[in-house]
Amino acid sequence: MAMNVILTQDVDHLGKAGELVSVKPGYGRNYLLPQGLAVSATVHNQNRLEHEKSQIAKRVAKERAGAQALADRLNGMTLQFERVVGEEDKMFGSVTSRDISDQLKKANLEIDHRWVQLDQPVKALGKYETQIKLSAGVQATLKFWVVSKDK
Repeated sequence: MAMNVILTQDVDHLGKAGELVSVKPGYGRNYLLPQGLAVSATVHNQNRLEHEKSQIAKRVAKERAGAQALADRLNGMTLQFERVVGEEDKMFGSVTSRDISDQLKKANLEIDHRWVQLDQPVKALGKYETQIKLSAGVQATLKFWVVSKDK
């Protein structure tokens, strides 16, 4: 059995804001509706959606513009992480998505660590790139260095 909902925001692997989609009842009832990502597809909500489609489109365009501006700032940045190394340049600890997020917060860029697409923590010195998945389908590429910390 499926449940029909109207998305109020873009949801990855499901649809765009304003679309009528069919989902499993538990997913709709326990996640989409409480998070405000969707509303039930009643006749009243479908009529209301027709009136709100232009507002949703404007909001999505504004989010996309904001995300693109943030992506442009991120694309031009290079971060540097200093880590203590032992013999043969073996690094103690690692650089994780949370470290990247914390460093960006110091630069006045609020990035959730879950947006950083780091496959696994970085455990070696060198130059790296990672994707940052922003809202509205916008992605940025962030470059960073992991260097030896002077003792």
